[in-house]
Amino acid sequence: MLIKTLSVGQLDTNCYVVTDEATRKCAIIDPGAESNTILDYIESNNLQAELIFLTHGHFDHTMALLPVADATGAKVFINRADTAISRHGIPSELIEANKLHWFSEGDVFNVGSLAFSVLETPGHSPGSVTLMCETALFTGDTLFRDSCGRTDLEGGSMDVLFASLRRLYSLDGDFEVYPGHAESSTLSRERSFNYFMIQAVDRG
Repeated sequence: MLIKTLSVGQLDTNCYVVTDEATRKCAIIDPGAESNTILDYIESNNLQAELIFLTHGHFDHTMALLPVADATGAKVFINRADTAISRHGIPSELIEANKLHWFSEGDVFNVGSLAFSVLETPGHSPGSVTLMCETALFTGDTLFRDSCGRTDLEGGSMDVLFASLRRLYSLDGDFEVYPGHAESSTLSRERSFNYFMIQAVDRG
């Protein structure tokens, strides 16, 4: 598994291209902006983008969604709960053309030899998810290095987010954590040093 991090847009959103190196098939996670940057990487590495996953629907994670989806033909997946929030940025063209697909808790998607599992981790937004692939967690804006996502936007809830942080804390084993912004981390590190995760567990 090859994970490429592309920091895109004014809010430095992490767009991830996750590739099965044997088949060159890949998934794109959160195409937040700069579609040319994302597409140039895919084309220059002769990758076949099969799926686009959205960890949630806020605009800074979706601004390049339409051109990337059009150029690659990849299917777009999001949790249905995140399509009804007014601050979210799902292009109306995708909605009107019925080109959005829904995923939910427990769904598994194969890209080459890679398997992506969906964990519902709401709180930052109602439909926030974490994607698990092998030993990697793509946590969107649920869990950051030393922090967590804000909950003051429409549909956010700190109590719900704390429950999601407790869920991630309780996962068996260790994982690499690839968040929606800033640096990557490990789950073991966040269990030990992330104030918000520790508070969530203490309150649970």
